[in-house]
Amino acid sequence: MRVPISWLREYVEITLPIEQLAEKLTLAGFEVEHIEYVGLPGSELPWDRDKIFVGQLLKVERHPNADRLLLATVDYGAGQPITVVTGAPNIRPGDSGQKVVLALKGARLYDGHKEGKVIMTLKEVTLRGIKNDSMVCSEKELGLSDEHEGILILPDDAPVGAPLADYLGDAVLEIAVLPSTARAASIIGVAREVAALTGQTVRYPPMDFVADGEPIERELRIEIRDSRLNPRFTAGIIKGVTISSSPFWMQRRLALCGMRPINNIVDISNYVMLEFGQPTHAFDLDAVRVGPSGIRTIITRLAQAGETLTTLDGQVRVPQPTDILVCDEVGPLSLAGVMGGSDSEVKDTTRNVLFEVASWDNISIRRTARHHNLHSEASYRFSRGVHPALAMVAQRRGLHLLQKHAGGVICRGILDAYPSPAQPVTVALNPGRVNSLLGVEIPAEEMVRILRALEFTVKNADPSHSPFLTVIAPDHRLDIEGEHDLIEEIARIYGYDRIPETLIADELPPTRGNPELDFEERVRDLLVGAGLQEIVTYRLTTPEQEARTYAPGAPSDSRPYVTLANPINPERTVMRHTLVSGALETLVANLRHHARVALFEIGAVFLPRGDGRLPEEQARLVIAMSGARVEPSWRAGKADDLPHMDFYDLKGVVESLLNGLHLGEVSYEATTHPTYYPGRTAAVRACDPQQTMLGLFGELHPRVREMWALPADRPVLIADFDLEALRRAVAKDYVVRDVPRFPATIEDLAIVVNEDVPAATVAQVIRQAGGALLRDVRLFDVYRSEQIGAGKKSLAYSLTYQAEDRTLTDKDVEKLRAKIIRAVEGQLGATVRR
Repeated sequence: MRVPISWLREYVEITLPIEQLAEKLTLAGFEVEHIEYVGLPGSELPWDRDKIFVGQLLKVERHPNADRLLLATVDYGAGQPITVVTGAPNIRPGDSGQKVVLALKGARLYDGHKEGKVIMTLKEVTLRGIKNDSMVCSEKELGLSDEHEGILILPDDAPVGAPLADYLGDAVLEIAVLPSTARAASIIGVAREVAALTGQTVRYPPMDFVADGEPIERELRIEIRDSRLNPRFTAGIIKGVTISSSPFWMQRRLALCGMRPINNIVDISNYVMLEFGQPTHAFDLDAVRVGPSGIRTIITRLAQAGETLTTLDGQVRVPQPTDILVCDEVGPLSLAGVMGGSDSEVKDTTRNVLFEVASWDNISIRRTARHHNLHSEASYRFSRGVHPALAMVAQRRGLHLLQKHAGGVICRGILDAYPSPAQPVTVALNPGRVNSLLGVEIPAEEMVRILRALEFTVKNADPSHSPFLTVIAPDHRLDIEGEHDLIEEIARIYGYDRIPETLIADELPPTRGNPELDFEERVRDLLVGAGLQEIVTYRLTTPEQEARTYAPGAPSDSRPYVTLANPINPERTVMRHTLVSGALETLVANLRHHARVALFEIGAVFLPRGDGRLPEEQARLVIAMSGARVEPSWRAGKADDLPHMDFYDLKGVVESLLNGLHLGEVSYEATTHPTYYPGRTAAVRACDPQQTMLGLFGELHPRVREMWALPADRPVLIADFDLEALRRAVAKDYVVRDVPRFPATIEDLAIVVNEDVPAATVAQVIRQAGGALLRDVRLFDVYRSEQIGAGKKSLAYSLTYQAEDRTLTDKDVEKLRAKIIRAVEGQLGATVRR
């Protein structure tokens, strides 16, 4: 929300410097993200106070040596007028009296003839024989907009000779409006907060108008089909308006707020929305068609099958059945709360205006805006909630401005369809509880002052009669539900910085362990230590998104999903079955920017139980890796020259994790799965009687990689583990040995086996044969060649022998080696390479 200080001053006196005001608002919960200065010190182009002035044209003459140039004589309050050369198309010979902006020699301006914002300094030049060192300025040259077709014409009341910085200089607060602070999505909303924080009062703008036309009931009626979706609809009619430009001050304020001025009717509609936070809409009354009833009828209803609507942006929309439409008896006029229709928009030929101010269901508006990808200023406010009581306030303000700046005759009466008026929220507040919760003594009188400053009505304010205050929330506050909300309001305005820091007086309660959470933290620490980064992805997805984790034609997950009854996003309709799709989505985004990506996520997946019970939540771990084996550097080389991570890099991470968890013995088995590359996938099982499946890891299937548009020149590695199964498999107690006192003997053994024999099976046979004296078995090489033979491979292992009570002799090692060789030859049909 952009808040010009000049506009804010109209409603509340500002007694603090801008920076202090911004800090005070931020501490009160309204974060000021940025202060933009326009023409003042601190801006990109401050206007020189001694070189840029408000001037007045005294006369305009033709240039004697150029058909397209003019000589403009300008009075700027210095006694001696100055003549400048200009080619502005919006002034003509013989003009006089217009107020303009005059820049003198040495002034810094934006170059109006170059793209972008290029700063120049005015210097003396000769234009067709006439010396010129000053200029009358366009909006672009001043940095007000990109308009440079003509010079800026100021209002008639602009003070001649005043520095432009004093007349148009401004500061704009950019405030982050959260759903909980939606009341600040308006200039008056911010003014209320400023008034409460600084002890001022809010000055409300005039809303009076003269309605001397015919009764509005003869012109229009309103029909609300669902008051839950459309709690209130008000309409006023003004006839005989004149379409023109809106006043300069209004255009200026709209531009500072980031809105483009269009014409007086549309600008007034936008102005009231920015002023009060209540969106409004102006229809061309003559475009509202008369139906069978014989009188123009506005109907608010849900969209029907086959309907279309061309919105103001020229796009043909097909409303969904949950969209609310504003219609006449023939068809749709606008997409309620989001954008109007082009057929009923105000045009240059419009003479009669229907001014609509309504309130809409915030969830429905948010859904409609998201579905059509139409995020307007109106939908931004409606989706955060607008109280129905504001509709009549904005209606009266809009009619006041329309009559003042567009002329016309207002029909007598305002149509107000309000089937179920909202009741004011009344809360009982205990001042003692306020002080108890905040830990500070705030007098009850100060609480009353704060609440009244925020426009709450406070009754029973005398503590001698009742210990409770009866507080009634103002109409514009949708967020007040109970005593806790009032306590927050008191704390905000009193000042969080004034609440002292205190230590807890009581002893901290004893904490009980959380084994599941502790285990997750151990897993996180181990994976971060292995060089991976943690991610957190959405728990909501779509079945189509998860189907992309399976190779086309392969069987996919047929289990039912937990489906949301009312999803706000078509991409978040069900609760996920797997973490893999979220990891792949994150991998795709990060590989665009990084040569190496290694991620993990710990999270829940959700499986329905049926019978109305809550879904089963399974804790899972996913690891996703792809790219260079090491980060590119001057030592390692460029990213394109580095080797990529492969299956064994992922296996190393998995082994590091399992060893760090003290998981004990596990087995790795070759397996197949529709997510993974055939022949490059392993299942991890615990070595318990049930051979519990712990998880899968391997290289992503090429067809799956194609569906996710992942790079084809490098493997994509995925691991998916059942976190609860891992936790159960971890040994409760494990042996810690002393540092060995006697040296170890290390030797290598190369074993030739059939291609289909897993290396893990060979290692298991070696361990069983080696017994307690064989401390470690580590595979360090896999070799294939014609000499070994087709269908064969050589596996080279490093064997470590060590005893706790003596140094092993050569004979001891020879006996162990012979036993191992007999075992692999007998059990696996292997041969040993000599």
